[in-house]
Amino acid sequence: MALKGNKYGTHRVIEPQGVLTQAAWKIDNDMTKRYSNEIICDVISLNIDSASFTQIEEACGGDEQKIGEMIMGIVAERGKQQNPVTGSGGMFIGKVAYIGEDLADRDLKVGDKIASLVSLSLTPLKIDKILAIHKEIDRVDIIGQAVLFESGIYAKLPDDMSEPLALAALDVAGAPAQARKLPKEGDSVLILGANGKSGVLCGYEAMKKVGPKGNVVGVVRNPKQVPALMELGVYNKVVVASATEPIAVLNAALEANDGKEYDISICCVNVESCEMSAILPVRDDGIVYFFSMATSFTKAALGAEGIGKDVTMIIGNGYTKDHAEITLNVLRENAKLRKLFDEKYC
Repeated sequence: MALKGNKYGTHRVIEPQGVLTQAAWKIDNDMTKRYSNEIICDVISLNIDSASFTQIEEACGGDEQKIGEMIMGIVAERGKQQNPVTGSGGMFIGKVAYIGEDLADRDLKVGDKIASLVSLSLTPLKIDKILAIHKEIDRVDIIGQAVLFESGIYAKLPDDMSEPLALAALDVAGAPAQARKLPKEGDSVLILGANGKSGVLCGYEAMKKVGPKGNVVGVVRNPKQVPALMELGVYNKVVVASATEPIAVLNAALEANDGKEYDISICCVNVESCEMSAILPVRDDGIVYFFSMATSFTKAALGAEGIGKDVTMIIGNGYTKDHAEITLNVLRENAKLRKLFDEKYC
């Protein structure tokens, strides 16, 4: 009988001792060690989180070979895919290869295809070979294996959509679930990074929640993106401004909301220094939801203090109850969004 590991995976921590796997510098990715409360998967693809992939791509000058070498190097050194600059990871899809006997009661069997819903920054990962790098969608196809701990969450891949489509949606599943949860009818919602995966899904859920009396406004940097976004029907208005320029965002956002501050903002931007663009347009006692691994807690906290904004700031932790099903249902409900994801992210 296999040994039983810690529910949260601390038995895989190499250094420093006493921390969980996300905070650890190095974890044990030896796949020959099999614990009774672990699941091991043969990995098909990694979806590197957007902030992390952007940083890696820029550091490598866009060269695919160098990108692959950097990812292989990170995993070899740390036992996981955790970008040392951003601290973030991503997720994987794979086929179940081993289920520990303590998890035998789960609705899961060897051979099932699943998507991990926990970050690669805490997931033991071993890469044998990189097969392909898809820069435009932050995806890396590999031969390798990964471990899910007893506490780790996952979703079986659905039968009614392709693996790449499900992966693209599940990669940002926490965001649209929060966009359903946070607003109330009649609210005004501002979404930065409105053209990305999480942005359009948030827009769709927010539009449903706020209803005809609400106002959902997207912010994009490229004016060429506006017509297609309006055609999708997931925003009432889309304004053009760089999320790294808070005053420009503030002016454009207020103009799109009859001069009034917003009840909620959602930041889905994958670059640094966008915190104040999310905070400035929101009213006192409003909500700012940061769904971006490029967010700096220090910049957000001190920035809000510096401008005297009393707002509730929420860090998107990637998990909300039923978030996987909520997100997949968006693609089932909205043919235009499904077509967009099929064409852009698959």
